[in-house]
Amino acid sequence: MSYTSNLDEFKAWITQRYPDQKEYLQATFDIANDVIPVCNANEKYKQWEVFKRLCEPERIIQFSVAWLNDNHEVEINKGWRVQHCGLIGPFKGGLRFHPTVNESILKFLAFEQSFKNALTGLPIGGAKGGSDFNPKGRSDYEVMRFCQAFMQELQRHIGPYTDVPAGDINVGSREIGYLYGEYRKINNRFGGAITGKDIEFGGSYVRTEATGFGLIYFLDDVLKQANTDISGKRIAISGAGNVALHAALKAIQFGAKVITLSNSRGTLFYEKGFTEEDLHWVINHKGKPDNILLSLNERINGVWEADTKPWSAAVDVALPCATQNELIGEDARSLVKNGCKFVLEGANMPCNEAAQKAFKEAKITFVPGKASNAGGVALSGLEMSQNATFHKATYESMDASLKEIMENIHLQCVQEGNEGDFINYTKGANIAAFRRLADAMVSQGI
Repeated sequence: MSYTSNLDEFKAWITQRYPDQKEYLQATFDIANDVIPVCNANEKYKQWEVFKRLCEPERIIQFSVAWLNDNHEVEINKGWRVQHCGLIGPFKGGLRFHPTVNESILKFLAFEQSFKNALTGLPIGGAKGGSDFNPKGRSDYEVMRFCQAFMQELQRHIGPYTDVPAGDINVGSREIGYLYGEYRKINNRFGGAITGKDIEFGGSYVRTEATGFGLIYFLDDVLKQANTDISGKRIAISGAGNVALHAALKAIQFGAKVITLSNSRGTLFYEKGFTEEDLHWVINHKGKPDNILLSLNERINGVWEADTKPWSAAVDVALPCATQNELIGEDARSLVKNGCKFVLEGANMPCNEAAQKAFKEAKITFVPGKASNAGGVALSGLEMSQNATFHKATYESMDASLKEIMENIHLQCVQEGNEGDFINYTKGANIAAFRRLADAMVSQGI
């Protein structure tokens, strides 16, 4: 059977099974394009239907979350945990609280997480979970009661050797604290059942910064591979959350010029380039003003454009760090027109299919999130190790470990994605991760 017919057969098979799960289909199609030729070249992979099996989550847990708001009214939300792949270690992946959360989004995230975690070289499988609960506008007491009700169900499905959740969108240190506190009370056990904890009760140094810092460490490696460096590069960043702010901070420390930050309401352009002081101010005040970027603009006198994205700016590097499918084909063409040469995903799948196609046609270096934003889960894996040994490593050693892991992921991408005069980072990441998962599956049998 030819590669084309294999690919068409797979797409028809997965589409028939999940016709309404567009995000999940997008994720599986993206990886299928690169790994099916690898399957065709390996008899055991074909014999054991390795890729199809990797596209089916091992387990999907759905549950109801009933809780009391401040008016003593009962509210009911949906909760999920998608335990996608436990071939190489306990399930590992974040929890997302957002009204858009549904099974398709969580399946796509868990699928991508499985490949991302495999790239880190750590013994961690892939999972994702969350709820359609929106913590924005809620009191601390309401968030606490919801987290406690959510954990009362989730706790029976997780543990340090089974499944170790972490944070994601709208699940930060506050939510992790409430979730972990409830888990500890119910199970009468202190351990590494959740990562992203505060440093006072089992957390790790650098975990907060890890995804953003790791993104810049990877960018540094990409630029060196292209015989240039980060110093002086103009960078557009989307988002104003944890990943975007720490990526901007580290990029500035490396000598780059970051000229944009954004949120759902618009984009702040600052031609002079943000300073470390600006970023520290935002990090320290995030969540307090109604719109932190407007408040920052009052300090620096940049240009705030409502209802716009950062991708119209003339930059060397674009780092989409907000959410999935935020950067579309039109945005990609604008970046290409304005001279952008490097695009690295800080969020999970922020570039849609049309954008990726535009970058490929223009020979723009594009790095998928499973490689470039793996720093967060890598530090989570190191936090698990510290919890298991009752040991707290120093900030410096954790930062050095993060940099080493990102360098190793970059090396894997180059080895598998080298096309002579061009490094296909998407292909490299997909194949490197797939080989690790596929070999584990074949070794463990059906």
